[in-house]
Amino acid sequence: MTLKPMVSSMLVIMATAACPIRVVADSTYDLRKRVVELTGIMNVENGSRYVSRAEFAAMLVRASEYRSTVSEASQVSVFADVPVKSEYAPHIRIAARQGWMKGYLGGKFLPEEYITYQDAAKAVLALLGYTNEDFTGDQNGSRMAKFSYLELNEELGNIQADEILTEDNCLNLFYNLLKAKPKGANGIYGTIMDLTLSTDGELNPLEMLDTSVKGPYIVKKNRTMSSQLPFSMDKASFYLDGEPCTKNQIKAAQEEFGYVVMYYNTSSKTVWVYTEEGSETTGKMVIRGEVTNIYYRSSDVMTPTAVTITTDDGDTYECSLTTSDLQFAFSIYGTVQVGDDIILVCSGSSENEDGDVTYRVIDFLED
Repeated sequence: MTLKPMVSSMLVIMATAACPIRVVADSTYDLRKRVVELTGIMNVENGSRYVSRAEFAAMLVRASEYRSTVSEASQVSVFADVPVKSEYAPHIRIAARQGWMKGYLGGKFLPEEYITYQDAAKAVLALLGYTNEDFTGDQNGSRMAKFSYLELNEELGNIQADEILTEDNCLNLFYNLLKAKPKGANGIYGTIMDLTLSTDGELNPLEMLDTSVKGPYIVKKNRTMSSQLPFSMDKASFYLDGEPCTKNQIKAAQEEFGYVVMYYNTSSKTVWVYTEEGSETTGKMVIRGEVTNIYYRSSDVMTPTAVTITTDDGDTYECSLTTSDLQFAFSIYGTVQVGDDIILVCSGSSENEDGDVTYRVIDFLED
């Protein structure tokens, strides 16, 4: 069997963490990334990659109260260079209708052009309730002064107004937005997603995980996700193996694989779905089969360290157990034994000294 190389882009911080998060050295960046990705605003695949205007429009909508209305805006495009069938068409329509972003002469939006710092700042201030009437004299200069006063430029460095933004820039921008106070309000903008500030003035991703991320759940092809979600699917954002997707794409995956594994975030109305195909974006994959071996260290016969799963096709995967709750579940005191049929959610891969590929278990379901 040829195993697909997996590129890990997330840090699994607990068994129920469903969001795509990558390990980085800077703890401030890491915290900000966890929060922004958990809200469903954006996924950071390559922090230095420049962000297009279409992508930024989608981020704005996902960060707004209009995130649940995307499906209602999907039938019309208001710009000549934005096809109706474009995945960004509904986001661009909403961003333009709300005045967060504007088009160009000739009825064009230039969706593939990169977003500039100045245009991004104007859009974020608009989300906070600021309009042209709030700025006098030099409108652009006045806006940037307000942007700085609200600390929306925190962690953005010395970017000039006409510079284009990277994924990392957008990550910091939206984290700052979530912490900022809207015009005339006392609370933070992030309250629209049930976010609160911790005692150090930052947003707490662990609190978000504990209270909002639920899963894993298995959804077989003869069932719908709606029966397991506490909110309407028409008001949700979906990710399939780490990529934004539609309900129809998830349904197709259910038909292809016979099932999918689902997590959801109640606050942000975001649904993450994973399949056996796996994700090069998030480093996650699903393995379904029979437990054929449970391994222990010779020095500790009570604590299992790895498990072998054999699929119906005869493929065998060795998966390490690195957390105490998973080790207990696969121990003689737990619920999983050799011969049981289970579904594993695994992250990343590594080669042992024999050259065999090992995946790390982060969740499991009894099949």
